[in-house]
Amino acid sequence: MSDEPALTDEQGAWADLRRLTAARIGLARSGASLATAPLLKFALAHAQARDAVHEPLDEDKLAVDLGALGLPVVRVASAATDRQQYLMRPDLGRRLVPGATLPPPAQPHDVVFVVADGLSARAVQTHAAPVLNTVLAALRPDDWRIGPLVIAHHGRVAIGDEIATQLKADAVVVLIGERPGLSSPDSMGAYLTWQPRAQSTDADRNCISNIRPAGIGYADAALKIAATLRAMRTRKLSGVLLKDDSDRLMLEQR
Repeated sequence: MSDEPALTDEQGAWADLRRLTAARIGLARSGASLATAPLLKFALAHAQARDAVHEPLDEDKLAVDLGALGLPVVRVASAATDRQQYLMRPDLGRRLVPGATLPPPAQPHDVVFVVADGLSARAVQTHAAPVLNTVLAALRPDDWRIGPLVIAHHGRVAIGDEIATQLKADAVVVLIGERPGLSSPDSMGAYLTWQPRAQSTDADRNCISNIRPAGIGYADAALKIAATLRAMRTRKLSGVLLKDDSDRLMLEQR
């Protein structure tokens, strides 16, 4: 017989739920306070989230990882001069540093991919290249004209609009580190916009969030991005006007 104490019905119910979610549920308590163990785990998760926000992007390594995908890699910077200003002035992260220009394209592009550190450099450092590798493989058979891969230092989502405009791209996909959560300091988001312009708003974008092995895995994220891009090109629109039916495609492939 096991020496472990038998679980009460309530404890057993919490154990079943914990197998389905990383959320903190049914935490042990001591009087009116959390028990020491879950309190320490919470403090550690909070510290990891704060560290992720301030962790610098290793641009050299990311450039090497992206360069292996067979496309030119271009580096740009936002108007935010340092991490502190980036966090305090979101508007500066939405535009390129004044006077910045990208190499003029020989012909228009169908799509350009931008990788921005956002609020979790760790996320794009880890997940951007594997996701892009699968997305590019899915698009190339359809003869997509794909622009250079752009690394945007201290960039926010809207910086992709200016980049796509300069590169004459019909669509832009911004892969960016999302705001760290207490169970996900390395979550990456993908924001897709058709005909991006200075006046584009969040309503013009489609978002795929929580891209990471413990969330939306690389293969599923790549399928969603490729399917959304095809729908955007076919219907000439994006954002709230474009219904996302990529979940149906994912189910059909399983």
